[in-house]
Amino acid sequence: MTQEPLLRLELPGLTKLKSGKVREVFDLGDRLLFVASDRISAFDCIMPNGVPRKGEVLTQISHFWFDQTESLVPNHRLARAEDPLPTVLQPYADRLGRRSMLVRKAQPLAIECVVRGYLAGSGWKEYQSSQTVCGIQLPPGLKESSELPEPIFTPATKAETGHDENIPFERAAEIVGPAIAGQARDLSLRIYKQAREYARTRGIIIADTKFEFGLADGQLILIDEVLTPDSSRFWPADQYQPGKGQPSFDKQFVRDYLETLDWNKTPPAPALPPEVVARTTAKYLEAYQRLTGKNL
Repeated sequence: MTQEPLLRLELPGLTKLKSGKVREVFDLGDRLLFVASDRISAFDCIMPNGVPRKGEVLTQISHFWFDQTESLVPNHRLARAEDPLPTVLQPYADRLGRRSMLVRKAQPLAIECVVRGYLAGSGWKEYQSSQTVCGIQLPPGLKESSELPEPIFTPATKAETGHDENIPFERAAEIVGPAIAGQARDLSLRIYKQAREYARTRGIIIADTKFEFGLADGQLILIDEVLTPDSSRFWPADQYQPGKGQPSFDKQFVRDYLETLDWNKTPPAPALPPEVVARTTAKYLEAYQRLTGKNL
């Protein structure tokens, strides 16, 4: 029996602060409740039907990485994956189980903290025209999906709709201040390098990723999701071949299917057929299993 995807969530008596592309955020007074839905977007459009269990995977992978990285940087998590829900949330346990996280309130930085270890996506496009990524000069002769000599920090602006815009580090420093920008850059690179080395032992290449940081009590902390298939490019190491795009553990089946349609990539998006949904669910679950060694 196929589990129904969670697409929308209302919790009577609780104030919803935000409904993003994937996350629902509720205000519990002294803390926030993050709930990862099963919504899926592609080409900046949210699909009308979701991917069952996707929200569970995103939340549980984030829990896994918070465990791995809390020695490097504090994070916003107030309860671990195995902790019981507080009394006020118990009535909603069937909908919140494994897809929710209780977190501290923080003031998010107004930049995305992107780290790239391989040449893909917008970075590859820029390299082809100028041999740079976000203004950082790179060696000649690199191919699509090439590993970079060293991971690079390539911040971006935050866009509520549409694409984030890549910016040079100097612009990021203007936006959040030089000290905070430098701290965010250094932490981003340290977390990425540690996570990449671990993931390699599990047969996954983390090609690039996007971190979110926030300020809480004057301290920089790691917030939002961490190193998930939605915020990162995960490639199967045993299929890695530089010189072309790589298969990945995320929305690949969704994007591949949409590319076959006569659709102009603007809303409303078409419904996904059952086989595309099923294969996408399987990929997300495989990413969790590979990383953690456990089945979800």
